Amino acid sequence: MNINNYISEEDEELRRIKEKKLKELMRLKEKKQEMNAKPVLVTDSNFNEIVNKNSLALIDCWAPWCGPCVVISPIVEELAKEYAGKVLFGKLNVDENPRTAERFQIFGIPTLLIIRNGKEVDRIVGLVPKDQIEARLKKHLE
Repeated sequence: MNINNYISEEDEELRRIKEKKLKELMRLKEKKQEMNAKPVLVTDSNFNEIVNKNSLALIDCWAPWCGPCVVISPIVEELAKEYAGKVLFGKLNVDENPRTAERFQIFGIPTLLIIRNGKEVDRIVGLVPKDQIEARLKKHLE
């Protein structure tokens, strides 16, 4: 076997490996872009799609007339920036989306639903500090 043939086969294999890795990285980048740095609008019609295509989601169930909801909103936005690419954050107006609110038996707001692989795994009701939300969220990160 000629050493030059061996080197060229090795170079070709390295090129294929690099190409494969680049494609994987591009897919990861696209997925991270889906997980916005800002909360997405969640509705009765898109709820299932959003939670099923993201392995971990935090859904802020709120209403515009709710004082504690207004206070917690910037906290949710901060966490969305900090966990972009790891957790999808969404906002569900319970007045405009009664089916989902009823489905999850949202009786008090704000309610933060933590959903992993399409299933509710945790729930935070009421106004709580950022560090408490973050601690609960971290328990469900892979």
